[in-house]
Amino acid sequence: MRRSLSLVLFLILTVGGGLLIGTLTLPDAWYAALAKPPWTPPGWVFGPAWTLLYVLIALAGYRTWRRAPSGPAMQLWAGQMLLNFCWSPIFFRAHLIEAALVVIAGLLLVILAFIARSWRSDRVTAWLFVPYALWVAFALSLNAGISWLN
Repeated sequence: MRRSLSLVLFLILTVGGGLLIGTLTLPDAWYAALAKPPWTPPGWVFGPAWTLLYVLIALAGYRTWRRAPSGPAMQLWAGQMLLNFCWSPIFFRAHLIEAALVVIAGLLLVILAFIARSWRSDRVTAWLFVPYALWVAFALSLNAGISWLN
C-alpha cells in the first residue's frame, strides 16, 4: 500500500507540476512572432510528448527514491526537476531566450549525469530517462535556433 501511494505521489507531483507549469506558461503572441527553426514541430506535439515524459520521469524518480532516498541519483533527479520547472517561466514568461538556453543546457547535463549514475545500480531507471534526454537535446536545439534567429 505504501509503495503504491508513494508512486502515486511521484506521478502527481511530476506530471501535475509539469502540466500546471505548462498551463501557466502557454506560448503567447510573443512566441508566435518569433522566427523559429524549420525543425520546430507543431504546437500540439508538446503536450502529449511532455505528459509521457513526465510519467517516465516520475517512474524513474520513484525507483530512485526507493533505492536511495537521499543518495546522489536522487539529488540529480531533484535537480533536473528544478531546472525543468524553471525553463518555461524563463522562456515563455520572462522572454529571456539566452537565459533559458543556459537552463536547458544545464538540464541536459543533469539528465545525462542522472543516467550515468543510475546505470550502475538500476538500468531500467537509466533507460526511463533516455527518451527525456533525447527530447531535451531536441528542445535545446530549438531554443538555440530561436536564439540565433532572433
